[in-house]
Amino acid sequence: MRQILEIQLTPKQSTDAEAVRKVAARLLKVSPGRIWHIKYLKRSVDARSKKIWVRLKAEFFIGEKLSFEETNLRKEYPFVGTRPAIIIVGAGPAGLFSALRLIERGLRPIIIERGKDVKARKFDIAQLSREHIVNPDSNYCFGEGGAGTYSDGKLYTRSTKRGNVQDVLQDLVNHGANPEILFDAHPHIGTDKLPAIIGAIRKTILDSGGEFYFNHRVEDFIIESGKLKGVITRNGTTFEGLSVILATGHSARDIYRLLHRKSVLLEAKPFALGVRIEHPQQLIDYLIYKQEIREQYLPAAAYSVVEQVDGRGVFSFCMCPGGIIVPSATAEGQVVVNGMSNSQRNSEFANSGMVVTVNLEDYQPYAEQGALAGLAYQEAVEQLAFSISGNSQKAPAQRMADFKEGKISQSLKASSYHPGIVSAPLHELLPTEIGARMQGAFPMFDKKLRGYLTNEAMLLMVESRTSSPVRIPRDPESFEHVTIANLYPCGEGAGYSGGIVSSALDGINCAEKIALRFIKNV
Repeated sequence: MRQILEIQLTPKQSTDAEAVRKVAARLLKVSPGRIWHIKYLKRSVDARSKKIWVRLKAEFFIGEKLSFEETNLRKEYPFVGTRPAIIIVGAGPAGLFSALRLIERGLRPIIIERGKDVKARKFDIAQLSREHIVNPDSNYCFGEGGAGTYSDGKLYTRSTKRGNVQDVLQDLVNHGANPEILFDAHPHIGTDKLPAIIGAIRKTILDSGGEFYFNHRVEDFIIESGKLKGVITRNGTTFEGLSVILATGHSARDIYRLLHRKSVLLEAKPFALGVRIEHPQQLIDYLIYKQEIREQYLPAAAYSVVEQVDGRGVFSFCMCPGGIIVPSATAEGQVVVNGMSNSQRNSEFANSGMVVTVNLEDYQPYAEQGALAGLAYQEAVEQLAFSISGNSQKAPAQRMADFKEGKISQSLKASSYHPGIVSAPLHELLPTEIGARMQGAFPMFDKKLRGYLTNEAMLLMVESRTSSPVRIPRDPESFEHVTIANLYPCGEGAGYSGGIVSSALDGINCAEKIALRFIKNV
């Protein structure tokens, strides 16, 4: 007999399979020995009351032990080395998962990535943090695996209508991720684990006859009679295929400008901009768990806050418990910050993006740039942060309560941000529509989390790469660009997703549309 049951466990019990079995047996009114298999379905921490619980939903197998094996969900990929080619520009989640699905459908993916492979990237990332030198093709945003690889690997998404989230998670498990991501309410891999997983995905693609080309920045498109024929890279190599999936991520500004020069239709879109806020993790643990010292069986506490201030959302974004703040500039002359954490989430700091919605009317000073006006807005704030930093990757910073009161911080707290921080009046530097609303939201957040508004917290400028300020419009049915045939805009860079899982799903959906169009004709 099989029975699905939701049970309540102490944090310690949740880490012990025998304890789980005993609690379930009591509720099912059977002896623990009669439960011979447990399949976890969903697990979450419930800290709403004084007593903290772990809530577990699982399928329990009871009675006589039958011949049983978990369904083998590892896929068998066909060899597509002689099949027609689909060009994929970008090796982030959208590009990699579109490649896997194309192989399943019998088409050959050729992945063109401007950056380096996932292992080589780490040296450029280290150079950025230690020496403040930005490699415009290999950094936290560009390179194999995309922005998510070296900035955390959070897998939580609300994009369940886009496709099968579990299918994406299972593919990650098949390539080395911890199976717990299949049932954790807020699954997370960690920057320390992701490189090996990304490398395993590349191996699957190569073993199946797909191709990878690193250090190949796309610098031109071959467009003839309204059809995209292929792409040309910086070193003069031409790649042609049945179609091109453009999955370059939200920071590939040169691609937006190239499309603009080619008169390919683009649209300005809203995004969000603000700061990275950093608290001591011990304080966040206390605010969430009400424990001076966090119980060893509990994960580092996370939070999510949102308020409307003067008609706009002010909200936390990409919260990293037990994490660090990292430099995410993609060119010289800009300061950009982001957050990440390793799988253990054991840093003494907790950080989160704290951002405000930027609307199209805010782009008015840059209106002459048309669809790229939001890009200019974004760049202007990043360049201002760079000038304040002393033309380095140091981040302008201010204590939280000082920011709220409009006071310059005479001293700064320690920060996890390796390039360093400099005291600056962020309340004056941020655009008025951003800074004033954040000042209004902080007391509201403090009413929900008493102690959140504190000078023990630091604000670092600028969190600006929340999403793309540009959309590449596509037909909602075919996913093809609305004016250029054979061009399939995809993922965050095209303005259709946000985060690893939603980008992977968008890549899968693009691949399905292409297969539906071409597979019957090849």
